[in-house]
Amino acid sequence: MRLCHLDELPDGRSRGFDPARRGQDSVLIVRRGSRLHAWLDACPHHGGTPMAWRKDEYLNAAGTAIVCHAHGAQFDIETGRCTLGPCLGQSLHAMPLRVDTSGDVYLMNPEETRT
Repeated sequence: MRLCHLDELPDGRSRGFDPARRGQDSVLIVRRGSRLHAWLDACPHHGGTPMAWRKDEYLNAAGTAIVCHAHGAQFDIETGRCTLGPCLGQSLHAMPLRVDTSGDVYLMNPEETRT
């Protein structure tokens, strides 16, 4: 499923997406240079609680970690692993992406990740 174009993801920022069209973002992407890090927008500590404190705001002020607004847990952007808070050692669920040659960003289906 196409999410956006690479140009719509500012470097060093985060953005949420609602690929299931349920009216609430369920996937978050953080861009760091040419690398995209995509995660399920669900805190592992609070039973799937959405993490943004407002639309597209998943990062701490320095832009160095993903933060859960519900309880302040911090997660490593690249690994999704909790580095601070009550879910230490737990991780966010990675969401597989594909970027085509024109720069369109797609959320891959589980079947596509096996090939």
